[in-house]
Amino acid sequence: MESLRRVEGVVAALDRDDVDTDQIIPKQFLKRIERTGYGRFLFHDWRTRTDGSPNSDFVLNRPPWTEARILVTGRNFGCGSSREHAAWALYDFGIRVVVAASLADIFRSNCVQSGIVPVVLPDAAVADLVTRAATAPSESPLRARVDLATMRMEVGGGGNHPFALDAHARRCLMEGLDDISLTLERACEIDEFEARRPPPSWVRR
Repeated sequence: MESLRRVEGVVAALDRDDVDTDQIIPKQFLKRIERTGYGRFLFHDWRTRTDGSPNSDFVLNRPPWTEARILVTGRNFGCGSSREHAAWALYDFGIRVVVAASLADIFRSNCVQSGIVPVVLPDAAVADLVTRAATAPSESPLRARVDLATMRMEVGGGGNHPFALDAHARRCLMEGLDDISLTLERACEIDEFEARRPPPSWVRR
């Protein structure tokens, strides 16, 4: 996983509460075994009209928000199914930070495992960011910087928001560690244990 210390970029606003993972990445697209390739299906039912054409009214279909790296959204984002593909789709699209007043627990964990910074801010701060991002002109979109070293989100035009992240999640993001990488950090100890352990009774000598 790519290490992540600081994210700077355009902020896109999705002013909706209770966005579930089936909206983030609908179930019919969960056919790939790789983590890549899901970005084009992100928010498919909102980004695509019934005739299959792109919905130009949806923020992530309109430049410069097609290049957004920070998504600010409503409460309880990522609820519903625990599918990891939701975080993979956001990452594959280019989103590296999700800002909300609350995030579903499993989705939050999947974000950290996928290299996305989950930022929870007070309701008033999120509402202000949504308004500013949604009303900014396309030629001058709202931009922000999220710094894991200082644990702050600095917003262009004013706004400096401290946020919390547990030490383990912060380390995983900054050092690019997923569960496999964390396990491999102890490969020597695992090898030593396997060398000491008597073979199972069902193994023929």
